[in-house]
Amino acid sequence: EYMGEHSCFVMGDWLHIFTPGRVCLFGEHSDWAGGFRRFNDQIEHGQTIVVGTNQGLFADVRQHNNSLILSSVRENGERIGPVEFPMNGDVLLREARAGHFWSYSCGVAYKILTDFRVSGIEIHNHTTTLPLKKGLSSSAAICVLTARAFSRIYDLKLTVRGEMEYAYQGEILTPSRCGRMDQGCAFGSKPVVMSYDGDFIDAAPVTVAKPIHMLVVDLCAQKDTVVILRELQAGFPHPTTDIHRGMHRLLGEINKDITNRAKIALEQGDSRLLGELMTEAMKAFDTYAQPACPSQLTAPVLHSLLNDPNVLPLVYGGKSIGAGGDGTAQFVCRGIEERNQLKKIVEQKGMTGLELTIEAMSPIRKAVITAAGFGKFLFPASKVMRPEMFPIMDRDGVVKPALLINIEEVLRCNIEQIILVVQRSDVPFFEAFFNSDLPPENLHKLDPAAQKLSKHILEIGKKVKLVVQDKQDGLGHAVLCVRDHIGDEPFLLMLGDHLYKSTADIGCAEQVLRAYQDHGVSVIGLQPSTLDAVSDFGTATGTWLTAHQQPLTAPILSITQVFEKPSREYAQVALQVPAPPATSEHSIGSRHGFALDTKQFPFMTIFGLYVLDSRVFGLLEDDVNANRRHNGLFELTPALERLRKDCGLLGVPVNGTRYDFGTAGHLMLTMRDFHQTESTQ
Repeated sequence: EYMGEHSCFVMGDWLHIFTPGRVCLFGEHSDWAGGFRRFNDQIEHGQTIVVGTNQGLFADVRQHNNSLILSSVRENGERIGPVEFPMNGDVLLREARAGHFWSYSCGVAYKILTDFRVSGIEIHNHTTTLPLKKGLSSSAAICVLTARAFSRIYDLKLTVRGEMEYAYQGEILTPSRCGRMDQGCAFGSKPVVMSYDGDFIDAAPVTVAKPIHMLVVDLCAQKDTVVILRELQAGFPHPTTDIHRGMHRLLGEINKDITNRAKIALEQGDSRLLGELMTEAMKAFDTYAQPACPSQLTAPVLHSLLNDPNVLPLVYGGKSIGAGGDGTAQFVCRGIEERNQLKKIVEQKGMTGLELTIEAMSPIRKAVITAAGFGKFLFPASKVMRPEMFPIMDRDGVVKPALLINIEEVLRCNIEQIILVVQRSDVPFFEAFFNSDLPPENLHKLDPAAQKLSKHILEIGKKVKLVVQDKQDGLGHAVLCVRDHIGDEPFLLMLGDHLYKSTADIGCAEQVLRAYQDHGVSVIGLQPSTLDAVSDFGTATGTWLTAHQQPLTAPILSITQVFEKPSREYAQVALQVPAPPATSEHSIGSRHGFALDTKQFPFMTIFGLYVLDSRVFGLLEDDVNANRRHNGLFELTPALERLRKDCGLLGVPVNGTRYDFGTAGHLMLTMRDFHQTESTQ
């Protein structure tokens, strides 16, 4: 469950939200076909691959006392509304069934009002770049926007799946004939594989290795979706003719094979293969679906464009979108220039083209390590040496500064730059450590391995940048200090007075980074904990993603609340985590021999490793400007809670141990245990 590239942030009383449209890359019609498994379990599960468009709906939303107030600006600049509907169930249901422009939002508001105590909301859709009624799920985008607005304004803690469900339930109250996949736009611009088994749907994001450049073309022709759906569904749930059996095969085994190969092509960023699969899928659709609805699916305009000799050299392949017929087409282009040429060609034909780029996941290039604390619980030792530089025996048997151990772990994750937040008075010390070699008389006293390590430290120094925190005003303030050095990139954050020992085949930092790469939203590392630990750490709770929504080896918590050092009483009431779900194939409650025992460890405390979206800087700046302190300091956890509410936040239980050596007792345990392997501990 993740927010993808949805823009969602608070400014004053208004919340600003962007929701895209949706393109079905593969698997059209298999969503409703999979729904028929309720009546015939011999039907194959439905499976689609959808992706958000680069176009969408931009809206400002805020709370209202007792009404649903709606206004919109259409793509052509026409202003509609505002209109006001009382937050009354009978009124909202009547307006949803009326089938007018505002019915979608009224339907969703009715469903939200049925299940939650909400007063009202104002939604101003001030900019629309998404064409309406062109097979891009504009109605679903409106419904998702409405569900998300209620969830954010009232902190309903809906997951993306929850938002999708309320959007769907709201839309089916209207005369719209929406499918279950339409609300896939809730996942943003990242591709998502969606599966359908009766009333059950599931979704798993796909990480793309390289950008894929596409063009979506409105053919500006005619099709009748109602006729297409009626005639294609005639053979469901039980086929009685060869044409019906062909439709079952098309939407079953053939579709499953093509979408599985398309998922691999996306993961590899293989535009050529993806385009070839589109052409293959179009051919299969023509073979099996066209005989079921020849009046609509012969589609002369569509096929003329797909086979145009001026188009073919510019693309790897293409197919129809949505129900099929002469509605909308999509092409995988050979590059940006070829897409521009294709767009000119379709415009000359009186059609319109919308650019769609499926972006690759940006790698995490920068890491931040905080090392500016005073270490008050380690005084007077902290007077002569920063706790981050205390000597700890590493697992290779070498005694190193704790900071060096952390930096070496970060560099194993292919991080390009490490930003250390330090006190101004400590700058000369850190510069000397990372940039100055030992005097020759001392260097020669070292054995060859130690001399090699000395040179290794100087090489590390080339990747280290020092940033000064002039006033030690809390972790949140320390993170804000690096804003200008991070820019708009996501980044890894590591606490300098912690050490992290993995019990998996990859390091603790790598586990958190992989969770981010899989889901594309801010991630915090978590440690299963007892009640005794919660008052010392930030603590998170939420709901577990199902095995279909994530790699089976990584349990992921969709966080619904994160709280800084809660009381035992509050934690018991509000912060316990449920047991992870299990499937017949695999329990996501265990991996690499690491079991999540939520009976013994019912809480998830913050591990001290984070991958954060750069939008956290704006939230931290708001705290500083408003002087919102917690226990006298600008903490990070309250900003994470607002980041969760605005943009989504995930947690990954780290397969390893967190060593917080900020107190004398914990320092002793760290020095005693950190270097030991599992076999000796």
